[in-house]
Amino acid sequence: QLQASGGGLVQDGDSLRLSCAASGRTSSSYAVGWFRQAPGKEREFVSVINWNGALTRYTDSVKGRFTISRDNAKNTVYLQMNSLKPEDTAVYYCAAGVRGWTNEYDYWGQGTQVTVSS
Repeated sequence: QLQASGGGLVQDGDSLRLSCAASGRTSSSYAVGWFRQAPGKEREFVSVINWNGALTRYTDSVKGRFTISRDNAKNTVYLQMNSLKPEDTAVYYCAAGVRGWTNEYDYWGQGTQVTVSS
């Protein structure tokens, strides 16, 4: 089970840190990804981290601004979002899967709303 949190209303240029807390003994073996869906748009990939945090990947629009990390001792994955822009406004979801690195996810969390005002 995944629980995403940390969203909110911020201004252009501000920062937020999203958290994705996982339950279950095997959660630390899963890759975890973040996705987002803006109103009227399809869900899009944002970032993914492999099971031990050694590998990360980002969509081009967030490279250099967002950082994904994980603390397996806390069963939590973070998405640090800096220099937020209005176009980052969306509902953000986390997902986990043994094959998450290849975009195959077994579990999805509920979304957390991020709103960036200009």
